[in-house]
Amino acid sequence: MKKLIAVLSILALFAVAGGAGAQDKAPEKAVAEAKAAEPAKADAKKEEAKPAAKAEEKKEEAKPAPVPNKGDVAWMLTSTALVLMMSVPALALFYGGMVRAKNMLSMLMQVFVVFSLVTVLWCIYGYSLAFTEGNAYFGGFDRLFLKGTFDAAKGTFENAATFSKGVVIPELVFVAFQATFAAITCCLILGAFAERAKFSAVLVFIVLWFTFSYAPIAHMVWFWMGPDAYTDPKLVDALNAKAGLLWQWGALDFAGGTVVHINAGIAGLVGAYLVGKRIGYGKEAMPAHNLPLTMVGAALLWVGWFGFNAGSALEANGSAALAFMNTFLATACAVLSWTLGEAIFKGKPTMLGAASGAVAGLVAITPAAGNVGIAGAFVIGTAAGLVCLWGVSGLKKLLGADDSLDVFGVHAVGGI
Repeated sequence: MKKLIAVLSILALFAVAGGAGAQDKAPEKAVAEAKAAEPAKADAKKEEAKPAAKAEEKKEEAKPAPVPNKGDVAWMLTSTALVLMMSVPALALFYGGMVRAKNMLSMLMQVFVVFSLVTVLWCIYGYSLAFTEGNAYFGGFDRLFLKGTFDAAKGTFENAATFSKGVVIPELVFVAFQATFAAITCCLILGAFAERAKFSAVLVFIVLWFTFSYAPIAHMVWFWMGPDAYTDPKLVDALNAKAGLLWQWGALDFAGGTVVHINAGIAGLVGAYLVGKRIGYGKEAMPAHNLPLTMVGAALLWVGWFGFNAGSALEANGSAALAFMNTFLATACAVLSWTLGEAIFKGKPTMLGAASGAVAGLVAITPAAGNVGIAGAFVIGTAAGLVCLWGVSGLKKLLGADDSLDVFGVHAVGGI
């Protein structure tokens, strides 16, 4: 009996020991299984993360297109109207008062009709030649008759880039703004051979000059692919190669010193040589017949020029504010310096001189309006008044051309 009890006790001990060993192994087994499951869980998390990442990428791809800012659009529409006012009535009155009384209606008619003619040509093919991708000299034909700027069926507008990434304005606003530049440039030339050119010949000349001079120069100086195209440093050279020739060379023309004023001034000088001098030029006096009209025209030009220069920022921002202030200040400096120059070199200042000084200051600050500081406006305006005074007197005599209303002396010399 004692032996049986001893055997049973030993068996019981083995059973307890075996159970304890099994309990010890169970946690170990569980840990091992958990460790084995961890990579699988991690893989599952990665798989779950992939669709999320793809969704984020799709969100970025589906980022909405930039929407024009109402303030920018309002400013550009206002600027366009101001530049239109620079031609009709401002330039027409400025030129009309400077010619002899018998030629005033002729001058007003030429400015009015040429402005209208160039506006139509701009919308037919001029804008496309100047502001679409082509080669270094001319644009293409993608925007003939303004094709693609507005979808009448969908009621959608194409946008044009400004100078800031992600900032756009409706392309039609840009078209209208630039149309006023093209039109006034052609009107400026008229003053060089005023009082002696046949009306029909003037119109034919304007069509040819606009097509083969203004449009290509505008493309060469102002056309580039826009800031939004520069998404990668590797693309810079290829994008620059698509820009206009003078833009590639680094030309800085904020609002038209080269495209408008130098271009028109040189064309005017060549036109004056080709047409010849007025009958009686140099033998009889040909004074301005109505200086009050010229003064009114100059004052309206000054006001309209804020749209010309500050509007060229294409946005209602600090650059526009700088261009506005520089235009304001440089013009005032030029009026004073021209008036002082006349008093010193000619014995007395004149109203015609003050009005011409204002235009000289406006011309000179145009290419730099948004690129120089306030000190630059003081210097440029003061220098313009004196240099352009020499341009319409000493230089004019050296050239020997009958530049009736001093287009070259003010616009080309001031622009340069």
